[in-house]
Amino acid sequence: MMSPKLLFEIKVHGFLLWASVGLLMPASILIKRMSNREQSGTRLRIIFYLHAITQVVSVLLATAGAVMSIKYFDNSFNNDHQRIGLAFYIIMWLQAFLGIFRPQRGSKGRSIWFLFHWVMGISVSLLGVINIYTGLQAYKKRTSKNVSIWTVIFTVEISLILFLYLLQEKWEYIKEQGSILRNKPIQPTDRELVSPRCQHKDASLII
Repeated sequence: MMSPKLLFEIKVHGFLLWASVGLLMPASILIKRMSNREQSGTRLRIIFYLHAITQVVSVLLATAGAVMSIKYFDNSFNNDHQRIGLAFYIIMWLQAFLGIFRPQRGSKGRSIWFLFHWVMGISVSLLGVINIYTGLQAYKKRTSKNVSIWTVIFTVEISLILFLYLLQEKWEYIKEQGSILRNKPIQPTDRELVSPRCQHKDASLII
């Protein structure tokens, strides 16, 4: 039977990973995407610092969760949760070092750095989300407790974050559509394109 102390440590471990991967990392990605429309200035610096701070805190929380798993849990790596977790921690710290040693904008190698930074960012986010699901299943297996409600809540949260991510992609386009509709000149009808003289001529033929 699992002791209350071990059960508490498992819950803290899960909470730390959720706060890191399920909340702060997605928030950091959404914040960073806001800078895509900014070229320079105070707003861009504020966005960058918010992105950096949320990333640093998320890495620290995930690292605290890793330390707990090493100290208190069995690490035989005989299940998906532990194996995915190990890959997640490795890529997470590689991504952190990439963020620290980034080249300046416009410098040689910035494009290659950005590609790796983007790929590893997507990878660590996906692995983190998957590992939360596998962690819930591992918790269910060890405690025999129902985790359906937490699975549903987390799925709703991730779906909302994904919606916001896609909305950011199309937001400028959506605003442009409204601007185009407001500024679009009224096109004359086919009848208006006919000169009054031609209209008079046509009318006399009808009579």
